[in-house]
Amino acid sequence: MGDEQIMQEVRAGNVGKLELLFDRHHRPLFRYFLHLTGNRALSEDLVQEVFFRILKYRHTYQADTTFRAWLYQIGRNACLDQVGKRKGEVAMPEDAVDFSSSDTLPDRQFQNKQETALLHRALAAMPREKREVLVMSRFLDLKYDEIAAILKCEVGTVKVRVYRALRELGDRFFALGGERAS
Repeated sequence: MGDEQIMQEVRAGNVGKLELLFDRHHRPLFRYFLHLTGNRALSEDLVQEVFFRILKYRHTYQADTTFRAWLYQIGRNACLDQVGKRKGEVAMPEDAVDFSSSDTLPDRQFQNKQETALLHRALAAMPREKREVLVMSRFLDLKYDEIAAILKCEVGTVKVRVYRALRELGDRFFALGGERAS
């Protein structure tokens, strides 16, 4: 059964079906918050808040909206409400992404860890809006039309924002590593 169909049942009053949606989406939602906030406890709280809001505002779900886009729109709003507009940037968790493999040679594993740490620092130093669009497009694998629905903008705008955010991430990565971007 698809997410949209399950959500229609939740909207109609069968709130027990919300457990299915929680089981399917709580981990990716947690990772989304963790990439944005760098705080595990806050991320767990935000996941709970999102599912509480889904229950509370289930009547606002529209059948022509993908559930995933609606879920992350609620998540984005919950995060903005909770975190507010911080002046300082958040630190990314060191274990958020590990690109190394057990088949990799030890010297390459060390280099991968260094590059991963630089990537975390570069991503954490980016403005929230750019970091958010990168997390959605690259870490959560959301489609551009889903991101557009979440951010309430055009797909073309999302493409431009992702492109610019990736360029800035590359520039920050190379600056932190003491290299020049080509």
